[in-house]
Amino acid sequence: MTNLVFRKSSYSGQDQDCVEVAHIPVNFRKSSHSGQGQNCVEVADLPCGAAVRDSKHPTAGHLPFPSPEWAAFLRSTLSQ
Repeated sequence: MTNLVFRKSSYSGQDQDCVEVAHIPVNFRKSSHSGQGQNCVEVADLPCGAAVRDSKHPTAGHLPFPSPEWAAFLRSTLSQ
């Protein structure tokens, strides 16, 4: 388990009650459901689920899925 380092969000006010954020380091890898070409879906494990992104546009962001939804997705792909 990765220890997260939280910091005060720049969107928080000056009082003590604030929102804290942490960067979650992820290592994306080519999904086993991608084809043989270079353009593929990449997936990364998160402490609370998984994230997917487009390998053609890795800096465009990723789509996170909570653990229950990711598990349901994996079950549905295995049953096909």
